Amino acid sequence: MIRMNPILNKDLDGKKVLVIGLGITGVSLVEFLARQKVDIIINDCKDEAALSPILEKLQDIRCRYILGKHPETLKEAGEPDMLIPSPGVPLDIPIISEAKLKKIPVLGEIELAYKHMQAPILAITGTNGKTTTTALVGDMLKRAKMKTEIVGNIGTAAISKIEQLGQEAHCVMEVSSFQLETIEAFRPKSAAVLNITPDHLNRHKSFEKYAQLKFDVFSNQTAKDYAVINADDETCLKMLTKQEVKSKVILFSRLRELEEGVFLKEGKVLIKEKHQDTIVIDRDRILLPGDHNLENAMAAIGLAWSAGVPLKAIRDSLEEFKGVEHRIEMVDCVNEVTYINDSKATNPDATEKAVLSVKRPIILLAGGMDKKSNFGGLIDRFDDRVKQLVVYGETADKLVEDCREKNFYSVTKKRDLEEAVRYAYQVASPGDTVLLSPACASWDMYSDYEERGNHFKQLVSQIKRK
Repeated sequence: MIRMNPILNKDLDGKKVLVIGLGITGVSLVEFLARQKVDIIINDCKDEAALSPILEKLQDIRCRYILGKHPETLKEAGEPDMLIPSPGVPLDIPIISEAKLKKIPVLGEIELAYKHMQAPILAITGTNGKTTTTALVGDMLKRAKMKTEIVGNIGTAAISKIEQLGQEAHCVMEVSSFQLETIEAFRPKSAAVLNITPDHLNRHKSFEKYAQLKFDVFSNQTAKDYAVINADDETCLKMLTKQEVKSKVILFSRLRELEEGVFLKEGKVLIKEKHQDTIVIDRDRILLPGDHNLENAMAAIGLAWSAGVPLKAIRDSLEEFKGVEHRIEMVDCVNEVTYINDSKATNPDATEKAVLSVKRPIILLAGGMDKKSNFGGLIDRFDDRVKQLVVYGETADKLVEDCREKNFYSVTKKRDLEEAVRYAYQVASPGDTVLLSPACASWDMYSDYEERGNHFKQLVSQIKRK
């Protein structure tokens, strides 16, 4: 039986909850809390004018607003009994620091959702491939006629689907490092870490902390649960030896045969458990292109297998699943030049995977908000693949400097994405691929990678009409 409008906790009836951030997650939190016996306080750094469409959506909800900045103190915020920051809100702002010091709960949205759902969770985290793998796992479960909700960092807050996540359902959840910063009891039935490479160091300060956050997805699991881990990823293996993982480990590898797990052998993807091999699919029949997507597929197989998904549903999904928007997405072919949208590549490792996956020669469009990333490894992969790099945004000068240090001089700086696309159109030759794969966050110019990707597609459509 599904619990409708579950209350947070008997002890919280009538108490104050401060929601910080009014993005997708924040709005879903407010809508959920409005159905509880809770006094809601909403805070966002944006002012009333900037938030006008969202505030209109919430106009029937009884709450108090603090807009234009974060309150400096708990007193200024009205002495809340609990703080729920959205994932994009840094946890070192003064009011959160004060709350932690005073032992006032600081709870994340996925933790809150976990406390109120009955469905088993299949959680996917890692630096790259999360969205593709999450969507693929969800597709596998749906093909098996299993009631499934796909939520989390993929774009739908888990808290918005609470009423649908009863015992008969499955929750497939993309989880970011930002979300894992605020978990306490969160315990997925199955969880996967796809890979770990440097990212979000401007927030997490060190790679070690970032890697630990990823592995925290396993922290509350027991021997009854499953941990799907990339055996080809050096950091994943180091973390596995460093940290006790109590759940049953399912390794996956595209490079070597495993004693148990999911791996590639003689062109076929196999599952091996208790010394018995099960052929899942021929590699050539997996529709998603590239080695990185083979790894994503193997992780999805491990998760789906642990959830009891029949082999036929897994195989059908792998043969037919086309991928997700903004991830190596074919946009159009104009004058024999292919335009590909990979706006979801928000770090150098993701862009490297795109560069190795698409048809050469490549005119690469990159740049955006600086996350303190190192671009040297990406530039090393250019070789004869990238014939021209067009940079823009906050990191443009850093990209130019890193290219010079690597003796790559075919780089041009433009003011913004529109100028970059226009320039790429001018210099492209038939057979080239113009690849938007920014290697940076979008927040210097766009609200998110989706807005950036949609703008790119709009610019390409304008080119086609010329």
